[in-house]
Parts: sequence; C-alpha cells; structure tokens
Amino acid sequence: MREMILKAVANPPKILWGPFLPVLLNLGLQFPLMFMAIGVGNINPILFLLSILIVHIIIVGLGAKEPHLSNMLQAFGQNYKPTKNLYKVKGMKFAP
Repeated sequence: MREMILKAVANPPKILWGPFLPVLLNLGLQFPLMFMAIGVGNINPILFLLSILIVHIIIVGLGAKEPHLSNMLQAFGQNYKPTKNLYKVKGMKFAP
C-alpha cells in the first residue's frame, strides 16, 4: 500500500489538536450563543470564552483517547434508525 493512504487512515483531520467534527460543533454552537447573550443580556464574553476553552480541552482529551471520534459520530448519524416492533413488547426488538 502507499504511504499516503495509510497516513490518511491513521491520522484523521484535526482542528486545534481536537477531532474535526466535535470541535466544529463546539464552536458552531457556543459562538452564536455568546453573541446572543452579549446582545440580549449584556453578559461578559469572558465567561463564554472560558466555557469554549474548557469544552475544547475535554474534546481534545476524548480525541486523544479515540482519534476517529468524528467518523464515529458521522456513522452514528447516518445509521441510527429507531426500530419498529411488530408486537407490543417491552424493549427494542429488531423486527421490520
């Protein structure tokens, strides 16, 4: 195999040392909330910057433990379908 393919599989993309998708979700959710809180409630943005930093450190830690976290989240979103039970029973049954 070529080295480029192995490197792409072994090293998934990262932003600021964290997995790509969770970091983008963190920034994409917290920045708009920060600007809305500043505009509506005149809240100090340092609180939001601290929360962004703390959550980012947690994401970097999770990314170090499982480097393919972005791919796992994408696969879960594409494959998650709730099952429909044919008969009324307690719990999830894999019946079409």
